[in-house]
Amino acid sequence: MKAADLRKSILQYAVEGKLVPQDIHDEPASILYDKIIKEKETLIKQGKIKKEKPLPPITDDEIPYDIPENWKWVRLGEVYNYGTCTSFEYHKIPNNTWILELEDIESGTGTINKYIYTPQRKPKSAKNLFNKNDILYSKLRPYLNKVLIANNTGFCSSEIVPIQPNIFINSLYTVLFFKNPFFLNYANKCSYGVKMPRLGTTSAKLALFPLPPLKEQERIVKKVDVLMALCDKLEQEEEKLFALDKHFADTLPKSILQYAVEGKLVPQDIHDEPASILYDKIIKEKETLIKQGKIKKEKPLPPITDDEIPYDIPENWKWIRLGEICNLSIGKTPERKTAEYWKDGIYNWVAISDMINGGLINQTKEKISQIAYNKVFKKDILPIGTLLFSFKLTIGKVSLLNIPAYTNEAICAITPYLYDNIKYYLLKILPILNLLDNANDAIKGKTLNLQTLPLILIPLPPLKEQERIVKKVDELLTYCNKLKDII
Repeated sequence: MKAADLRKSILQYAVEGKLVPQDIHDEPASILYDKIIKEKETLIKQGKIKKEKPLPPITDDEIPYDIPENWKWVRLGEVYNYGTCTSFEYHKIPNNTWILELEDIESGTGTINKYIYTPQRKPKSAKNLFNKNDILYSKLRPYLNKVLIANNTGFCSSEIVPIQPNIFINSLYTVLFFKNPFFLNYANKCSYGVKMPRLGTTSAKLALFPLPPLKEQERIVKKVDVLMALCDKLEQEEEKLFALDKHFADTLPKSILQYAVEGKLVPQDIHDEPASILYDKIIKEKETLIKQGKIKKEKPLPPITDDEIPYDIPENWKWIRLGEICNLSIGKTPERKTAEYWKDGIYNWVAISDMINGGLINQTKEKISQIAYNKVFKKDILPIGTLLFSFKLTIGKVSLLNIPAYTNEAICAITPYLYDNIKYYLLKILPILNLLDNANDAIKGKTLNLQTLPLILIPLPPLKEQERIVKKVDELLTYCNKLKDII
């Protein structure tokens, strides 16, 4: 059971007589009730309170649950002079006076978050006067559970009902009564108004109040204090556990991907063609494409040194540079001031905000015109299935095109020279690589560009193992998403 639910159970047990044992020596609540009625009659005779119409007797059908024999069911309006208070027009409120508004009270706890006095808070409407030790109950939106005992005299919103304490009822017990789930349910049911629901005075007076002996009231209050303190500790532990769970849920995908690039996620298969042979095939295909004039011959990339290798990989894997196995190209952003580049757009144009990390790009927010194509891009549009990688501002975001499109200058299109399926492996692992460090530590500002992107180190597994890794990553990340939903 969570702390919040435990608090509700404690409050409900408190008003059911199940929280502390009864004492046969306690004066029964029936006698206590007679004293309350007698005191009320005395106050009426003295003119301190007004005589009101008697409340209807409690019927058996109304009683919601059993209470101990020495308790008594009464109506709130019988034991408290609910709804009678002194109202002051705003211009008659003295200066340097505490003005309490609903926003100052914390829901559930009744804690005062801030004390504001006149003239810092200038009243704009009539306010109710309350005295120190009055019980203050918010009748507006009773589900917010704002109730407390005033620690000083002041003026409050008309949505707050000041209730004078009763010498025969422990005020803290009454606060527990207002907070218990049974009364909250009653108040919510009786509330009127859709946008601003409030508990009417008549309904509040008719509310059933479980009256214990005075001595037992005191024992209940003490017990609740002890148990609520324990709930506070439990809540703190819950918050720690939640933070730990959230941290676990947030870091687990990264751990999965890290295992993937280290060759620890799926077992190696001795029958797989080693990555060294795969690499040779890709280099041979690259040379063929150069001879055919389909790609340009570029300056050879520097060999990988031992100092660059960040961790060990399986024997049948191979460290390579991204530019060795893939063709890389960067997009453009047509001049914004040239309206004709953007008017009547017909070609999809991808910005980083269009990218779905690890997913498909099905649409773009903007399109470029035929004129932009003719004057700015002058090359074939990227086909469906192209791997895109963001390398500026947001580094390491990867997506697959599900529509033909061009891209902006912060996105690199990655096309394997051989074996198109390699892109699915790259789709999974690129976000986990420490790209800036892997690119080139000597670069000023450590930025990624067409000179440094090809230098990125890639741990290349056999082709068959790449397929197993992609399948396993998808499976595990699905579980991670479910875990986040649970937390």
